Amino acid sequence: MARLSVNLNKIALLRNSRHTGVPDLLEFARIAHDAGADGLTVHPRPDERHIRSADVPALAELMRPWRPACELNIEGYPDERLLEIVRAVRPEQCTLVPDPPGAFTSEEGWKLDNRDTPLVTPAIAVLKRLGCRVILFVDPDPDVAERVPGSGADGIEIYTGTYAAAFRAGDAAAQLRACAATAAHAHALGLVVNAGHDLNLLNLPGLVAAMPNLAEASIGHELTADALVVGFAAAVRAYKAALR
Repeated sequence: MARLSVNLNKIALLRNSRHTGVPDLLEFARIAHDAGADGLTVHPRPDERHIRSADVPALAELMRPWRPACELNIEGYPDERLLEIVRAVRPEQCTLVPDPPGAFTSEEGWKLDNRDTPLVTPAIAVLKRLGCRVILFVDPDPDVAERVPGSGADGIEIYTGTYAAAFRAGDAAAQLRACAATAAHAHALGLVVNAGHDLNLLNLPGLVAAMPNLAEASIGHELTADALVVGFAAAVRAYKAALR
């Protein structure tokens, strides 16, 4: 069964709209863990519009009795700021995404071309020395997966935003095939296969069925939206069930 890593970014985004500390990020981390989350994901962007740098050590300390069974996954752009955050807390997993400072969200993956490789390869080497599993956020493209082993990364997170958009439009077959082909090729290369972006309770079952080697899904936005209706713990349990 694929693992569920609950992304806490949107909890922090809501908190940051006031100066009261409500909702309490650490309390929601506890709820997610107690409801069965296999990991927690944060993306501390430079503008700190959701997760702040100070949240990361506090979360790591909260999770200390739970780790490594419940993993900490830190996402981010591979600059020195991210590396300093990772050095301080040594997460089990670090997911590198190609959105530089100022990007609205992660809407495309690394191409691992002549522009990307000089940026990601040195960062991967640093992260591996820190003991992290290193995952690269990539588009659903087997050709890109082919380039990942040469970078030194341990695996990929397939960007599922295009699949989710096609699912909403009622024509997901081609995007689902692309995700499945990328996952199968990555698995054949010995890579870890994760997935994430706009996954929800409707589009997850088809993806899980098409990707039997899926190791983990990182889900935040849609899970948080569902939690507004059913509650956070119930939403975590529902997404765990959808990944079975």
